[in-house]
Amino acid sequence: MKSIIVGTAGHIDHGKTALVKALTGIDADRLEEEKRRGITIDLGFAHMDLPDENADPLHLGFVDVPGHERFVRNMLAGVGGIDLVLLVIAADESIKPQTREHFDILQLLGVQRGIAVLTKSDAVDAETLDVVRLEVEEFLRGTFLEATKSQIVAVSSLTGAGLDELKRAMIAAAVGVQSRDSRALARLPIDRVFTMRGFGTVVTGTLVAGTIRREEELEVFPGGRRVRVRGVQVHGHTADTAVAGQRTALNLAGASTDDLSRGMTLAPVATFAATRRVDVRLSLLSSAPRQLKNRSRVHLHSNTMEMIVEIALHGAKQLSPGSEEYARLKLPDPALLLPGDRFIIRQFSPVVTIGGGVVLDPAPIPRLPEQVAFLETLAGGNPETILSARIARRGHTGISLAQLIAETGWSKESIAVQLAQALNDMRVLKVGDQFVDAVAVVRLQQSIVSSVGAFHKKNSLVGGIAREALREQVKASSEVFNAAIDLLVRGKNIEATGDLVRLPGLGVVMKDEETESKKKIEDAFAVAGLKVPALHEVIAGLKVDKSRAQKIVTLLLRDKVLFKVSDELVFHRTALDELRRLVAAQKLKSLKMDVAKFKELTGVSRKYAIPLLEYLDRERVTRRVGDAREIL
Repeated sequence: MKSIIVGTAGHIDHGKTALVKALTGIDADRLEEEKRRGITIDLGFAHMDLPDENADPLHLGFVDVPGHERFVRNMLAGVGGIDLVLLVIAADESIKPQTREHFDILQLLGVQRGIAVLTKSDAVDAETLDVVRLEVEEFLRGTFLEATKSQIVAVSSLTGAGLDELKRAMIAAAVGVQSRDSRALARLPIDRVFTMRGFGTVVTGTLVAGTIRREEELEVFPGGRRVRVRGVQVHGHTADTAVAGQRTALNLAGASTDDLSRGMTLAPVATFAATRRVDVRLSLLSSAPRQLKNRSRVHLHSNTMEMIVEIALHGAKQLSPGSEEYARLKLPDPALLLPGDRFIIRQFSPVVTIGGGVVLDPAPIPRLPEQVAFLETLAGGNPETILSARIARRGHTGISLAQLIAETGWSKESIAVQLAQALNDMRVLKVGDQFVDAVAVVRLQQSIVSSVGAFHKKNSLVGGIAREALREQVKASSEVFNAAIDLLVRGKNIEATGDLVRLPGLGVVMKDEETESKKKIEDAFAVAGLKVPALHEVIAGLKVDKSRAQKIVTLLLRDKVLFKVSDELVFHRTALDELRRLVAAQKLKSLKMDVAKFKELTGVSRKYAIPLLEYLDRERVTRRVGDAREIL
């Protein structure tokens, strides 16, 4: 069964609620005050079924909105999810101020289907009705309700005249309404919260996307509270699931009426992220009373949410009536807004509708270069291009699938389809859990090669730069950095040996005095055997400065010519190899030896004996047992 949401719009006392009751038999005025005062104050709801053009069932859910200017904020909470509008104009009054404001709102929200309904046709003669029809045709010319695109139907809710014609017009208009995506990620903006005896907390709203099932866990935005769906009702009937485009009531466990309110949104758990910064395309009505200045505060309405926000225009100091500009909305509190969400702005004071627009980016990056060009790409609407742009703006940091879902509101299946070609063409790379722009990886590779080259120039006595130091220098994640290094190695642009990265063919380059110093250091320790001199004494006798001398020592240690046994003692490898042979020979005589026996065996003093024994322990040549060593 196809389900669509029909909303009413129009001036106060033009018969919107009476029309809904005449069509459905349901009085949408549910508040005692509404019945007492005879005006609609808050949103009302009704429903009916009609056979479509193929005799298949068509389910219509009605959202009846208040027409009084004081209750436009309530009207705005109800029109965000409508598919088809009935613009109600009383034949005895014609077009009035709220007719114009409501119709401006509908156009700003991107409503594409509707019918102009001339109510109270029984209150005027035929000639007056014809004049009003002409006025309405002129009013609607050039809009989605112009005569070439939709019908103007005269009705009387009192006598029933024209109601059948209106039903046929709704059936015809419903054909052009595209069904909302039930496979998308679910979102239910809450418009009512109440307690029902025997059930507990109940919320209602128009399910704008996806499917909600009984026993499903949902997250409340903002705030992050988790609730469980105990029961589902669709248009007043119990159901196991509710799908996009249906008026939905949910019986929730895990929250009271104090925890929930109009303006909140239910969505899948751990999927989206509330935001306080949103980049948008903003339009100012030509009827706006004045220019909109940068940093202005306005009333924002989106879905069922309302709050006061600050507008920061991108690249402009003010926006003239009838103009359009990219802007950033700064919200006082976190809210769930996704690309494609429509919104209305109303002047801070006096409160009148002045414009609206569409959300482009709920996760803007501060001071992003070419911000406007990026937003123009998002506004273009091509899914593959949008995803590629979102990935590219993250540079070589990349972006995860979960982040892409949160930024776009698209399902993982949809994202996979849209990225398939870019991944196949290697315009986008998958590195671990991250999607990374291929051009950004190339830039990272260039940065790596440049950094390694610069390191060689400054450190001729070092065989290469340490991988981790290089990664920190180019500011890349481990996974992306390692992938870039692997690509460079395969392309023979760099060499990576152990922990060191160097340019091909480059290593240690020594000057004559450095080569001489290296030989002196090695000879000093080789000749000394196990009775080595202090390292600082050796360094002090060299022609090179202390800094270069220490680098030469580091090279000898790296090449395992020298071994550092303790902070103070360095030994040549030949001396340590000879020590191992001595200890191995001693094992044939005794499996144990103490410090005294070791000193006798090696001819060294205690100054050398203790560090050397600890070295042998670390090398698993010996094992300390009490005051002695067991030879392994």
